[in-house]
Amino acid sequence: MGHKAKNKQKAPEPIEKPVFEGLSKRAKARLNKTKAAAEERNNKRQLAEETPKKSSKKAKTTKAADGETGDLWDNLEVATDDENSDDLNDEFDMSDYADSNDEVEDEEEEAAEEQDVFPKAQDDFLGSDSEQEMEVDQQESEQEDSESEDDDDEHVEGQALDERKSRKIEARAAREAAAAEAELAEQANQAEVLEQDERFILPEGPDEELVADVTAVSQRLKDIVHVLNDFRKLRDPTKDRQDYVDRLVKDIASYYGYSHFLAEKLFNLFTVSEAIEFFEANEVPRPVTIRTNTLKTRRRDLAQALINRGVNLEPIGKWSKVGLQVFDSSVPIGATPEYLAGHYMLQAASSFLPVMALAPQPNERILDMASAPGGKTTYIAALQKNTGMVFANDATKDRLKSLIANIHRMGVKNAVVCNYDGREFPKVIGGFDRVLLDAPCSGTGVISKDPSVKLNKTEKDFIDIPFLQKQLILAAIDSVDAKSKTGGYIVYSTCSVTVEENEAVVNYALLKRPNVKLVPTTLDFGREGFVSYRGKNFHPTLKLTRRFYPHVHNMDGFYVAKFKKMDNKFTVQKDDVETEKRVYADDEEKPKKAAKEELTFNDEEDAKYIEETKIIQKKRKGLKK
Repeated sequence: MGHKAKNKQKAPEPIEKPVFEGLSKRAKARLNKTKAAAEERNNKRQLAEETPKKSSKKAKTTKAADGETGDLWDNLEVATDDENSDDLNDEFDMSDYADSNDEVEDEEEEAAEEQDVFPKAQDDFLGSDSEQEMEVDQQESEQEDSESEDDDDEHVEGQALDERKSRKIEARAAREAAAAEAELAEQANQAEVLEQDERFILPEGPDEELVADVTAVSQRLKDIVHVLNDFRKLRDPTKDRQDYVDRLVKDIASYYGYSHFLAEKLFNLFTVSEAIEFFEANEVPRPVTIRTNTLKTRRRDLAQALINRGVNLEPIGKWSKVGLQVFDSSVPIGATPEYLAGHYMLQAASSFLPVMALAPQPNERILDMASAPGGKTTYIAALQKNTGMVFANDATKDRLKSLIANIHRMGVKNAVVCNYDGREFPKVIGGFDRVLLDAPCSGTGVISKDPSVKLNKTEKDFIDIPFLQKQLILAAIDSVDAKSKTGGYIVYSTCSVTVEENEAVVNYALLKRPNVKLVPTTLDFGREGFVSYRGKNFHPTLKLTRRFYPHVHNMDGFYVAKFKKMDNKFTVQKDDVETEKRVYADDEEKPKKAAKEELTFNDEEDAKYIEETKIIQKKRKGLKK
């Protein structure tokens, strides 16, 4: 049998101890016994005093002391060396032994009575009946005490860590790690045992009824996101993951006002939780930012002038030396004397990024292929300090008015404004040191500015727009001179977050023009571009491109890629040519097919217009109807 653990808990104290009047029977019997024993001793002492004794000097002195002290020393036993003396026998008298034994028994009986009055707790204080647990606790406490004593001894001796101490430390660490693992395992088991009532069950019914209550839709979004984040434990065994995703996309489309097609396309770019953050960020306007025109002023002077006019602002961040973020203003920020004088430009923070990646140098020839309304063009001119030449091109003639107005207001003197289709530019003029292509896009990164994007973008738009972007980027690459001493760079950017307009276009350019390569954008922040997306694999260097999101960087969604042209001539392998032809043919055929399907004539509707045209022609000739 193992060692039986002692009860560490003391017996509980009674509320009031019992009070006994008088002596109990046992106490009276014990008192009588002690009296009888005392009388018997006195009798023996008297008999011993009557017999003649040979007293020593020590005895004489004691007798003298007896005479002086009186009654206090009457019962004193005198020690003698006489063989006939009975004192030694009295000291070991069996009757005294018996009396002492009786006293011990009485004490035990009294303890038993007290035990009956105050019963000892049979169980531990917490109600544990396991003696093994108590033994383990006692052994651990003894082990810890011994370890602490050993540690104290070692510290006192001043010795270094020896092998014995290191083993103890390792053993203690192993015990703590085992306890932690056991606790984690227990928590995991508790999480797995989830009641059926706590699981979220997908609602069933017509979509019109399910999305009618906005509050219910909002709560369902949170519930589905929670389930998808830990799908293995929280799922409904009768439903697939795709069922949850389909329901979530439908709720997102109805709650945030997107078309189902666009909601699904944007949802697939992110994780479940991050997708909700992205859609929420598109409902909040981005901060108002301005760019200081370093051709006319400094940022410090501009900030002081605007603060004096009641504008609350601060620097946009460490990544920009010319940006200011405006929080509130008591005057219209677009109508101050400083604005009219061209000291600053109202410009989104994301529009700084392509120009910073381009890094124009003084005395360079630079082409901005899609320049209206002039924010990037004037920034390029400011970085060039009005040296060199900037060709500001835009294909839309109506937008040139705002472009020219901003160029004059900002004091730009090295700009040439032109109106060409960007795809014609290598034939019109080429040999540029750097080219900036801020390509036209779907605008999925600026939904907070233009909410109409939520509904007016269709699948056809994401076929036509990338097709145009691929043509423009090839024209931009061909317009750069690879032998430029300071340049030879092309920057491609869009205000979209979709892969079809960004990574797919850049990857196409790398395949089509093997004489270019991707280089770092020199931007210190932003997420890396996709190297693979939904089964499509892109060139590994696409991780050098940068993505910017409204929910992460608090600016419009943007994409920036930077190319370096290595040579003006290039050779394409046959395999690459065949694959490129197939890709290019597919992209070219899709818009044609769509155009054929849409371009149809309605003779009944056109007949009315034909008659009206004939009547007008007769009137011009002076003929009657």
